[in-house]
Amino acid sequence: MNSHGPASDSDDPPWFEDRFPVRGVRPARAWLRSDAPVLDLSGAWRFRYSTRADLPDDFAVPDFADAGWDILPVPAHWQLHGYGAPAYTNVQYPFPVDPPYVPDENPTGDYRRTFAVPDGFLTQGSRALLRFEGVDSAFRVWVNGTEVGTSVGSRLPTEFDVTNALRVDGENVIAARVHQWSSASYLEDQDMWWLSGIFREVLLLSRPPDGVQDVFVHADYAATTGTGTLRVDTPAPARVRVPELGVDAASNQEISAGPVEPWSAEVPRLYDMEVVAEGTEGSPVETVQLRIGFRSVTIADGVFTVNGRPVKLRGVNRHEFSPDRGRAVTAQDMLADVLLMKRHNINAVRTSHYPPHPAFLDLCDEYGLWVVAECDLETHGFFLVDWRDNPSDDPRWQEAMIDRVTRTVERDKNHPSVVLWSLGNESGTGQNLTAMADWVRERDPSRPIHYEHDWSCRDVDVYSRMYATHDEVAAISTRSESPLDDPLLDERRRAMPFVLCEYAHAMGNGPGGLLEYQQLFESSPRCMGGFIWEWIDHGLRQRDDRGRARYGYGGDFGEQVHDGNFVADGLLFPDRSPSPGLLDYAAVIAQVRIEPAVLGVRVSNRFDFRDLADVAFRWAHEVDGVETAAGDLDVPSLGPGESAVVALPSAATEAGGGPGERWVTVAAALQRSAPWAKAGHLITRGQVQLAAPDAAGSRSAGSRSAGSRSMGGKSMGGKSMGGNP
Repeated sequence: MNSHGPASDSDDPPWFEDRFPVRGVRPARAWLRSDAPVLDLSGAWRFRYSTRADLPDDFAVPDFADAGWDILPVPAHWQLHGYGAPAYTNVQYPFPVDPPYVPDENPTGDYRRTFAVPDGFLTQGSRALLRFEGVDSAFRVWVNGTEVGTSVGSRLPTEFDVTNALRVDGENVIAARVHQWSSASYLEDQDMWWLSGIFREVLLLSRPPDGVQDVFVHADYAATTGTGTLRVDTPAPARVRVPELGVDAASNQEISAGPVEPWSAEVPRLYDMEVVAEGTEGSPVETVQLRIGFRSVTIADGVFTVNGRPVKLRGVNRHEFSPDRGRAVTAQDMLADVLLMKRHNINAVRTSHYPPHPAFLDLCDEYGLWVVAECDLETHGFFLVDWRDNPSDDPRWQEAMIDRVTRTVERDKNHPSVVLWSLGNESGTGQNLTAMADWVRERDPSRPIHYEHDWSCRDVDVYSRMYATHDEVAAISTRSESPLDDPLLDERRRAMPFVLCEYAHAMGNGPGGLLEYQQLFESSPRCMGGFIWEWIDHGLRQRDDRGRARYGYGGDFGEQVHDGNFVADGLLFPDRSPSPGLLDYAAVIAQVRIEPAVLGVRVSNRFDFRDLADVAFRWAHEVDGVETAAGDLDVPSLGPGESAVVALPSAATEAGGGPGERWVTVAAALQRSAPWAKAGHLITRGQVQLAAPDAAGSRSAGSRSAGSRSMGGKSMGGKSMGGNP
């Protein structure tokens, strides 16, 4: 393992202790799929580790001798490859709080990679952009010995223009120096492992002259007419084509798309669109492909609505995590998360507490999940010093904080799944958060703004709390919560919808109280729903002396400052197997409800947009848990919010089987395969008790509910549909 010791005694503060140490970075823009050439620079990089940051930068020159360095994959966190160690904290910083300064003992990784530019990669007038999707926490980059820039913002993309430093013929050398601690660490105190390095992809992009530099899609849906309007903003004129709708128009103008099928998390209807930049002779210079969804997000009379309908969020908070790779998640990890959410009746995800890998939002668009897209911001550790010197209220940090929300919004602005922007998490209050909200509202007024710590709702559009009790939620749901001191702010807050951005902490044998929360959400138009904390345990896989696997948490890696096992609090175990808590949550939030009723069962449709035409119902008569008879149950195609009492056939209630505890179980399952599950996948079930042994052993008739229970991943047809996809 290669390391390097201290090499400088300079008293000048290092660049990464500047409050906004971003130099040479291109303006933020949308994440786009283009037909312009792309070179993936992920893979094996030369790597050198040091415990300090004050090293000479001679390693950046092309002919530097790096043969003795180690090899590290990119993307990856260096702590998970034997360099340094992971550390977990929830609130506290793992170093003394003295912003913007960080410890001299600052683990640092030097990276080098060689590559050649393919023939035809750059044409006359093209620019070469070097794009880093995610680097934790501060990094400096050279190409062929020329410094091209510095950046921070671990879960945010960075692009450098490297055209003038690039060699079109011959070998090129990229060198990057990454520091674990920087001024940005004070803005990234999320409840998770501190892990460092280049943990998302590195790409070299060819940008043609007069190409599609950016795209902002405004695809609105009018629920009253069923029609869509489309405006695609581009910095330079371009053609916009949506073949399915017959659209072929210029950018930067609003056009009628005619009758369209709207996008929702329940019916995620997408249309293929291309944006074409044309040359002087009309030939295409660049074509960008997008998948767009028409939808509108509004707050009407204090109710959160999409496409004119109230929406209930049955959500989870999702950190990006793998027990072996940390936040360097793969496409398979992301798809597994989306499929598991859909299969367990979850319809919403809060990207706690940073933008996810951009491919995750593509999956949310395709499969259907409402998304609260959160900025990479948390300063929770200042709570322990009474918020003294909190960057959120220090004007010297304003540029850095606005930069973070700018990069969040610009990258993800074209996703129909994103229905709220969140300024960050647990960062107190202050003028910089106000400035962030003002910027977002000016840039994208089509989406409401969320931020939980703004309890007075001065800067936001929805009233958000975390871990409010049942009684508190009941009061808020009827707008009878305790008033604010400022009557104008109080009136403004009471007019807002309410969301629990975190609730029902899933640690240990949790979460609890789920049914009571769900009943409160469904009984009040003001309540939008909520997001369970959290989706997955962050246990890092370790091996003991015998090679047996275990999952480590805070303190298991020798760190002195840590918050123990508080990082193991998910609905999934670290290997993505469902916990009993997830099965319970899936049952409580199921959008199909089956309850006992006189002479039958009451079936309720809790979907916001879908009817039950694609849901099949089946009854089973059971004696002491053994099925003795079964059959299909005819249930009308109920619309959203509708319910009906459905009579059980006599065969269901009178089936024999001898004495014992007798039940009728009614199950609801997919009638046809969906993109996220096969036909027969169980949605929910409910039970009616027919008879149970009394104290003397005789049978007594009854009709009481066992509630909607999870089947633990079984389907009506007996096919396994649970676990990892």
